[in-house]
Amino acid sequence: MRSSGILGIVLLIVGAVLLVFAWRAANAPVDQVVESLTGRFTDGTMLYIVGGIAAVVGGIFLIAMRPRA
Repeated sequence: MRSSGILGIVLLIVGAVLLVFAWRAANAPVDQVVESLTGRFTDGTMLYIVGGIAAVVGGIFLIAMRPRA
């Protein structure tokens, strides 16, 4: 497996971990109160969500675009 494939798998795993942290942070009592008052998640939760999605998309892109041997 080429290094881009390995990097893609690593990005997928990191993205999944970040999305799990985002889900747990969004369900935290403080974040629930902030969301109910403002209609938005906290900055930290949004960072986890955006970072997780970006890592997953990047990982899929690297895995899909690697040259076939």
